[in-house]
This record gives sequence, structure tokens and C-alpha cells, in this order.
Amino acid sequence: MSLPNHFELLATDGPARTGRLTTPHGVVRTPAFMPVGTAGAMKGMHWREVRDAGADIVLGNTYHLMLRPGAERIAALGGLQAFTGWNGPMLTDSGGFQVMSLSELRKVKEEAVTFRSHIDGAIVELSPERSIEVQRLLGSDIAMQMDECVRLPADRSDIDRAMQLSLRWAERSKRAFETAPAGYMLFGIVQGGDLPQLRQASAQGLVDIGFHGYAIGGLAVGEPQEVMLAMIEEVGPVLPKDRPRYLMGVGTPDDILEAVARGVDMFDCVMPTRNGRHGMAFTRYGQINLRNARHADDSRPLDETSPWPSARNYSRAYLHHLVRSGETLGAMLLSEINIAYYQQLTDGIRQAIAQGTFADFRARTKSEWEKGDIAPR
Repeated sequence: MSLPNHFELLATDGPARTGRLTTPHGVVRTPAFMPVGTAGAMKGMHWREVRDAGADIVLGNTYHLMLRPGAERIAALGGLQAFTGWNGPMLTDSGGFQVMSLSELRKVKEEAVTFRSHIDGAIVELSPERSIEVQRLLGSDIAMQMDECVRLPADRSDIDRAMQLSLRWAERSKRAFETAPAGYMLFGIVQGGDLPQLRQASAQGLVDIGFHGYAIGGLAVGEPQEVMLAMIEEVGPVLPKDRPRYLMGVGTPDDILEAVARGVDMFDCVMPTRNGRHGMAFTRYGQINLRNARHADDSRPLDETSPWPSARNYSRAYLHHLVRSGETLGAMLLSEINIAYYQQLTDGIRQAIAQGTFADFRARTKSEWEKGDIAPR
């Protein structure tokens, strides 16, 4: 059974698409990059900086929030937006990724996944129904079905088992979501590892069930980029053209460019803030490692043409000093610079698609990355 569509496709340029996704808390311009606020906070950044950087939507983590501070507590305090102060759209993942990443602490059965909490060791059960209940208590605009993600490489039998289980959980997730208020959305998640036939079967199974949008999961988990892109190409023709497509947990700026070229609309990744905390900056020159000694006497900003003030107003020498000294300000500045760059990239992508110049934008952007950072004066 199909669900109401809240996505408007505005323009295409080859497979690349730009559109508008309307949620109860605002409009999301696509292609969109969603900064990750795992536990209801953006590491090293204030929410106003995330908004000022250009983000329309952010991501929260069902597993972590249900453990601490608890979904019922957040609901009693007005929901995730009121609790955090982020007055905009939010997507929550289902907890399925933790099924993979916490492999030493969990047991997977048909009915549910049983976790041992990494916080206090308590036994926690997460079923598709409970996952949706938690996400509804959080009040996220976009909820994700419960799924099982398999780290690649893996045996075909393991990938097939997890894909089939995820389809059964998709049906249960949709039934559990039926009482959600109008305007809120549930996305299905395509699984199938690196096997084209399983990917196609998963995508078709989800389309038959019917969702507001479709995510491609189980990628960026150890496989080469060419495998990830090949799997996107396998499922693209199966997924409805009028529904948003979300590539989960991806990724680098180059991953985003290449996935947009294959019809993907939404992305999330911890990389901008995680790399920022480790001294890495994303810029139009590519990645710059501020830990390198060569920056110690460099008075230039990271990018004198950047619309983001911190990329223009602080010297590389000062950023290098902050990083090498372990100053919190260094991690904060690089995190906001990186989030801003990702938003600038997706804004440029949207404009290029609307103008029919995406191929030129893609080539020009890659050329700037390949040329790399320019030498100091």
C-alpha cells in the first residue's frame, strides 16, 4: 500500500535530482546533507551554527537516545526538537546499525534484537515495533524501519538472511507506524550487501510494501567506493522516481558527488565533525591536515573565498597551534568549517542541477580537489 508523498521533484540533470521534502518542522532542500547529532547534540557545535551553516535537517540516533536520557523522558519534555533546541526537521535512524556495530553485545532473533547496553550492561530489547515507538516518542519527522546491517565482506548466506529479515521487519515497522500523525514519514531500507540480485529483490520488496521514502543501507561499511556506486546503480531503476532516496552513512565529498550523479537525494555522516576533532579540514582544495608542521608558519586562511567566516578569519598557523595544543577551540572551529563546507557543496549541487550544469560542476569540483592545496606565499 502506498503512502502520501511529501516530496516534490523540482529539476533533473541526467540521473541527478533536486527537490523539496516537506516535513512537520520545515522544508528540506535536496540533495541534502544531514549532520549527525547522535545523542541529541552536535559534537563541538551549537545548533545555531548548524543552522547558520545551511543545514535543513539533522540526524539523531534511536539506540543511544532510548538508552540515555530515554525516549519516554524526551517525549514528556516535548519531543526531540524541544528537548535539544533544534527547531527544524529531524531524521532518526532505527538502531539497526548498532545491530552490526555492537556485535559483541547483541543477539538477533526474528522477534527482536537483544542488546547489552554499552552504558551500564543492562539487557535491552529492540523490536521493529519498539523502534518505531521510540522514534514516535522522540517526535522525529522521518523515522526509519528496523533493519539488520551486515558488515562487508560477508558470505552470501549471511547477506541473504539479513536482507530477508529486514524485509519482514519492514512490514512490521510499517504496521507500527500506521498511527503516526499526518505529515510524518517512514523510510524503508534497502539491504542486500554487495550482491546485485539481493539488492534488487530488497528494493522491489520495499516498493511493494510502500514507504514515504527509500534508504540504501549497508554500504560504506568496508567496501570500496566502486562497489557502493554499483549497488546504487542496481537499485535506482527499481525505486519510485517520485520518492526521496537516502544513502545512509555516506560519506566523503566525493562519495556525495558520485551518489548524486546516480540519483541519490539525502546523505548523513559523522565525518565532518569526527575529522574536525582530529585536525582535518574539508575545503575546496580537498582535505587539509592541520596537524602537519608545514602549517605552523602559514598566515593564510583555509579558504579566503569561503562564505563561512571561520574558514576566512583564522590562519592555518593558528588552527595548527590549536590542534597541536589539544585546545577544544580547534576541534570546534574545524567541525563548523567542515559542516559548512558540506552544506556549501550540496548547495552548489542543487544550483547546478537546477541550471542543467551538474556535469560541469562535478568536473570542476573534482579538479579543484585534485589540484590540492596551494603552496604558502
